Amino acid sequence: MLEQKVDGGYIPTTALELTQPGKKEMWAYGVGSFGIFAITTLIGAFLTYYYTDIAGISAGVVGTLMLVARLFDGVTDIGMGTIVDRTRSKHGKARAWLLWMTVPLAVTMVLLFAVPDIGMTGKIIYAYSTYILFILLYTAVSIPYKTLLGLMTQHQHSRSMSNIYAAIFIMVGNLLVMTLTQPLTAAMGWTPLAVLYGFVTITALAVTFFFVKERVKVTASMQENIPFKASYRALLKNKYWFIVTGFSVTFYATIGLTQGSALYYAQYVFGNVNYYPLIGMAISLPMLVGLFFLGPVVKKFGKRNVVMWGACLFIIGQIVRMVEPTSLVLFLIGCTLGGLGAMPALALIFAMINDTVEYGEWKTGLRTEGLVNSGASFGIKAGSGIGIGLIGWMLAYGGYVGGGGEQTALSIKMIMILNLHIPLGLAVIQVILMFLFKIDKEYPTILADLQNPNFRKK
Repeated sequence: MLEQKVDGGYIPTTALELTQPGKKEMWAYGVGSFGIFAITTLIGAFLTYYYTDIAGISAGVVGTLMLVARLFDGVTDIGMGTIVDRTRSKHGKARAWLLWMTVPLAVTMVLLFAVPDIGMTGKIIYAYSTYILFILLYTAVSIPYKTLLGLMTQHQHSRSMSNIYAAIFIMVGNLLVMTLTQPLTAAMGWTPLAVLYGFVTITALAVTFFFVKERVKVTASMQENIPFKASYRALLKNKYWFIVTGFSVTFYATIGLTQGSALYYAQYVFGNVNYYPLIGMAISLPMLVGLFFLGPVVKKFGKRNVVMWGACLFIIGQIVRMVEPTSLVLFLIGCTLGGLGAMPALALIFAMINDTVEYGEWKTGLRTEGLVNSGASFGIKAGSGIGIGLIGWMLAYGGYVGGGGEQTALSIKMIMILNLHIPLGLAVIQVILMFLFKIDKEYPTILADLQNPNFRKK
């Protein structure tokens, strides 16, 4: 049988012909990420600042809100994953949810950036209510979207390329949000801008819904009504799922910290909030350019190696920024290196998560894409919550006053720690976890066994 090398291993050519989607479809999948992750960037980079400096909610309260809401988000992920696994509709298991929930998600995002002046207690209640509602709807869209990647194909490199195409749109969205949001809000206000982003989200996810297919068919190992306990026990036997979930926690905590605290760094360390779009461009533009060269590198070296090397580059970028923390030039150089280092993980993390689906099926005989993705998504949400929550708590510890012209020396120190030191430590942990994630080498054997009808009879 002919074989072809992909992601560091070999897959039978017949399997490629059966499961590989076309490039247009892979790009269509990627467009959806523009809508979903533009929201993520907006929330991660600006919602804390909006709450503290525009709505006037104290930093400590905001920090607690972010962590509590994100942990709740992680719990809802598990439930949504189970729901996706059990969904049977004319649109498939995952696509249907993109049709049903995208418009409500866009409406709720607008509500986040429309806190009314109803007193401090009223503002806090409003913030908790709208943010938790947003989380429920975001989960109902994001979990099916991530699961759709595993349902498009079992071909590992096609899955990687779909994830890379998605990452290109993620970076485009990240670049636009990071560089345009601050000046646009000065011109049109926060609520109208949220309306604009809402329309973008609806349009992007509509493209994914109409042009992406679910190919992976239900087999004996994908029973319609797998008991939750059985699915959960199978998940606990999936060592690579644990590793990639741990990586997701630390990686997205890093993203939450660096995105959410950079605006404070520009305003209070560099003394000019208008430097923030420059920082955003220094991070996002090299990431976007690098994505166009990532595919051949991944094909040659595998996802795990590229992500691990990226984490090492991120560490170098942090060290450069720490040489002289008040130097804008060194800070921007460090941001560029750090952005390039984070790019492979952003581009490949969901493909890596979905690779553990096949490992879990191979190990236990049960295939549960939704639970695997929702479980890993719990790690992502928990990591983001920890990162964003730390911003609020450490600012409060430093005596930060929202909207204040000057801040205490301790609050400035906290801003530096949030931007420089904590992300460095988290990146070291990421390198260790990727060293342990060796599924790329095992995947060809796993897939060959799963395609062998006599495998379970052995």
